[in-house]
Amino acid sequence: MSTKNVRLGIIGLGAQGGMYAGVVTDGRIEGMTLGAIADTDPAKQQVAAETYPDVPFYDDYIAMLDSGDVDAVVTTVPHFDHAEMTITAIGKGIHTLTEKPAGVYTTQVEEMNSFAAAHPETTFAIMFNQRTNPVYTELKELIDSGELGALRHTSWIITTWWRPQGYYDQSAWRATWGGEGGGVLVNQAPHQLDLWQWLCGAPKKVFAKLAFGFQRDIATEDEVNAVVDFGDGVTGSFITCTNDIFGTDRLEMLFDRGKVVVDSSKKVTIYRLAEDERTLSEKMTMQEVAQLFRGEMDPSSVFTVEEKEYESVWGQQHIDVLTNFAANINDGTPLIADGAEGINGVRLASGMQLSAWTGREIDLVDYPAEEYLAELNRRIEEEGTFPTRS
Repeated sequence: MSTKNVRLGIIGLGAQGGMYAGVVTDGRIEGMTLGAIADTDPAKQQVAAETYPDVPFYDDYIAMLDSGDVDAVVTTVPHFDHAEMTITAIGKGIHTLTEKPAGVYTTQVEEMNSFAAAHPETTFAIMFNQRTNPVYTELKELIDSGELGALRHTSWIITTWWRPQGYYDQSAWRATWGGEGGGVLVNQAPHQLDLWQWLCGAPKKVFAKLAFGFQRDIATEDEVNAVVDFGDGVTGSFITCTNDIFGTDRLEMLFDRGKVVVDSSKKVTIYRLAEDERTLSEKMTMQEVAQLFRGEMDPSSVFTVEEKEYESVWGQQHIDVLTNFAANINDGTPLIADGAEGINGVRLASGMQLSAWTGREIDLVDYPAEEYLAELNRRIEEEGTFPTRS
């Protein structure tokens, strides 16, 4: 048990920041205490005074960084602000855990990553809490072991994000290009985009059809259909939306020697082939194939099926990331997710948007970052509410 103590500063006392403040003050994060809170909203100062009376409050996050009250911060603020606040904090020697997504456009994330890399003495992490979910950590180990062979195809349908119009009407920044930088891809689905490329590898190209304000009175995407190219003939598809009240969460990954199906991020079915699929294709007679599909052959001679059920514990994944963040600062424990990895999901999401805007396939290796930013700024200007970005 660590005797060291990281004093955490929370930038933004909203729902997420409030949750983090609660678990830290409850003593659920080993090696971490609540050092200070910063928020520009005067109403949050009253909330902080009532809930955390002994914790310093600042209406300017830079003043908090300079106060000497904190050793580390977490940035629970709008997406556009993640990179700037992270750079400012790291520049002052403050360890930083940035919320997902890492940013809205890749140029700002690249700047953040480069700055963090130049300050290796300061911890830079990102809140990819789903990387602590046993459903996916065990899958990652299985895939990386090579037991199932090479990936052939993958698909993820993740439509469990139903949001009524009232959700968007709560705040003027929601689902706007200038205030949020996108819709379902930057708000609801970043965890799946990160997990997808974490498990399967980073796609090299993407072609996408997006619907903007399709079923909601918003400017940004509320339905996404994307096809990605991983190279070497390996493809994948990603479908998400915010208008399916029933919702589906199904991830499939087909490999040379098996298949994995994940339903509702809880049930995992693993199919293992006795031999490589191409070998089976070449050696099985048509009579044997008919016997297999008529149920006249013991299927275990061809494949086995393993099913696993997992239970989710709300909030535990965030606690695990915060605990890991503190352990990295205190003892050098490897990070669950290095902050630099956040760019992968941002590039994939913005690539999908750019593909839909231009009608062409987007190269994610030689990514046209400046073109994306120009297209984004054009939409921000058309909204006429928020400043353009650089």
